Amino acid sequence: MASITLHGDAINTNGELPVVGSTAPDFALTTGELADVSLADFAGKKKLLNIVPSLDTDVCAISTKKFNDVVGDHGDTVFLTISADLPFAQGRFCEAEKLEAIKTLSTMRSASFAEDYGIKIIDGPLAGITGRAVVVLDENNEVIYTELVPEIAQEPDYDKALAAL
Repeated sequence: MASITLHGDAINTNGELPVVGSTAPDFALTTGELADVSLADFAGKKKLLNIVPSLDTDVCAISTKKFNDVVGDHGDTVFLTISADLPFAQGRFCEAEKLEAIKTLSTMRSASFAEDYGIKIIDGPLAGITGRAVVVLDENNEVIYTELVPEIAQEPDYDKALAAL
């Protein structure tokens, strides 16, 4: 279990992020077209998982926009923003913000994603959704970088995440 905060109040996740050097847990997440995808759908590419509670919050929106802005600099990497939002809401957000480079994925059909990645919030007002984290995987799904953002209202360390690529 990891401790994080929400506006200074302590809350906890169900576990820890995958360890650097380990193989990332596979997942089944839902696209905007309501198709389920797994790590195999991104085979041969590095993957940056921008895990956020909801795109309907300022910090989640900011991190998604910032990662969208740098996708072109990393042609061998797929940038995935993963949230509890329904695919329809994710699509409206991306359309309104003109975000075309990142891919959004929903946990709507997969409670196991948050549990398997140790990022499910288990208490407090956000219980049931994810904390904020960045996980970077190489082409073989080996974890090469992780960051569990200690305060949900803070942005991740973009420079460190991008340097891992």
